Amino acid sequence: MPLTSDLTINVAKFDPASNSQQSKKLNNVLIQNGESGPKWYEVGAPKYREMRWKGETAFPAPKLLPQAIDISIPSCDSGRDIPCRLMYPSARKTEEERKKSRGVVMHFHGGGWVLGDQNSSDPFIQAYADAGDLAVISVGYRHAPEDPFPKGPQDCFDAGEYLLKNAESQYGAPLRFIGGESAGAHLSLLTTFHLLKKYPDLKLSGLLLHYGCYDLTWLPAAKHFDRNLILSYKIMDHFVKAFLPDMSLDQRKDPSVSPYYEHLEKFRGRLPSALFTIGTEDPLLDDSVAMATKWMIFGGETILKVYSGSPHGFNRFPHEALKEAGEATEDTHTYIRDCLEKL
Repeated sequence: MPLTSDLTINVAKFDPASNSQQSKKLNNVLIQNGESGPKWYEVGAPKYREMRWKGETAFPAPKLLPQAIDISIPSCDSGRDIPCRLMYPSARKTEEERKKSRGVVMHFHGGGWVLGDQNSSDPFIQAYADAGDLAVISVGYRHAPEDPFPKGPQDCFDAGEYLLKNAESQYGAPLRFIGGESAGAHLSLLTTFHLLKKYPDLKLSGLLLHYGCYDLTWLPAAKHFDRNLILSYKIMDHFVKAFLPDMSLDQRKDPSVSPYYEHLEKFRGRLPSALFTIGTEDPLLDDSVAMATKWMIFGGETILKVYSGSPHGFNRFPHEALKEAGEATEDTHTYIRDCLEKL
């Protein structure tokens, strides 16, 4: 009888032959747009943020939804608050109805710790709210290069502690999910580890971790990615140098910086369920596969979903432009509902 592996993976998902013609076409367009458009590190972060909201970059301007509510969460720094965006399920119209939502999601937006804000994900977090009958709070953490590490993560920690203590009284349900995209997934894990260390009885329903960066010294897939397909090694290096100015590679391996290096054995039996999603045309492919494997090794329920041919940020694209975006959205919503059924 042939020997079988203790770890299995659907290798066909990673074969370029599995990439759809639709994803190939979209990726070619994205590369062309990326090469011709302005770079944030060339025009400066403040200017580029303005350009994004005006639709002057390679991507459409973020869409604001009128039902979103601007709120703030206290910072541990005296005299300042953390701006946030609150979204309730569409079906819950009154304050009384909203206080009957099934849980709260704390969301951290992507953007390389430099771009984006709490207002840039309205349709995305509305879909979360509707999928699980949840209140979703997107956190406006501080950005590099104006406010480099550790200021952004500290805002995330403050928001997490506040919601653990106050979500039920303020929003009608406890904190159940933490999640984000790209840099937001990185911040989600840093925040989860912070809360696990400080609150031994922490109970979360799940983590929503989309194409995150978990090793800021760069794993091979990132180092070898030379195409400007949303991200490239060069673009990512500019983001990290803004976020971690003057930090050596050894310093970047500290678990407070790179969650991949966290000692997970001390959390065995306490790790929340985690969903990792990643496209095969993403320079952060190794990050998701390696982090998901570690999560599973140390006893955390782990679901890794891989989407052939999909680039970084793929689940934010229109579903008609990339069918894998629709598949990932439905998979994420199924995961949310599955987690809530366990309550």
